[in-house]
Amino acid sequence: MLYIIRHGKTDWNDRHKLQGRTDIPLNDEGRRMAEQAAEEYRDVHFDVCYCSPLIRARQTAEILLRGRDIPIITDDRLKEMCFGDCEGMEYGFGDIEGPMSVLFHHPEDYTESIGGAETLDELFARTGEFLDEVALPQVNEGKDVLIVGHGAMNSSIVSRIREFPRADFWKAGIPNCKLIKLI
Repeated sequence: MLYIIRHGKTDWNDRHKLQGRTDIPLNDEGRRMAEQAAEEYRDVHFDVCYCSPLIRARQTAEILLRGRDIPIITDDRLKEMCFGDCEGMEYGFGDIEGPMSVLFHHPEDYTESIGGAETLDELFARTGEFLDEVALPQVNEGKDVLIVGHGAMNSSIVSRIREFPRADFWKAGIPNCKLIKLI
């Protein structure tokens, strides 16, 4: 089986700030969310956990798997999408203005970097490489693999596995600390 989960909340999530690669830790609510997820998913079997090296994902994985003999392995290919100069900007999905609005409202048209941000093609390439080289071979061997990551990064994996068209990039929703079974 292949599972994916997004990190718990951070102060920047609460303020609708684009985090991207900015290394923001979980806040109290995010730690509580991870504790609740640990309880809710305690009976779900995982052989291995692959995790973004960003602290909010690592903290979530550590809380979620505390007391379980499951290795947590970080991989740079699981970092959140880089939002370049837009990191730290307050921006919600309801906003229709701003430099990243095309990514959030018309991802099929987001084809060129804005202010040093990563493109969807770049995101899909690195997460696809991770899936092909690491996760899917283990799933094919019968292992249960957990990925702990981020909103956009997780969306790229969900989109690939479920074969969503680029226009449906955000379709899965990717709520904080909710486990999604992909395969």
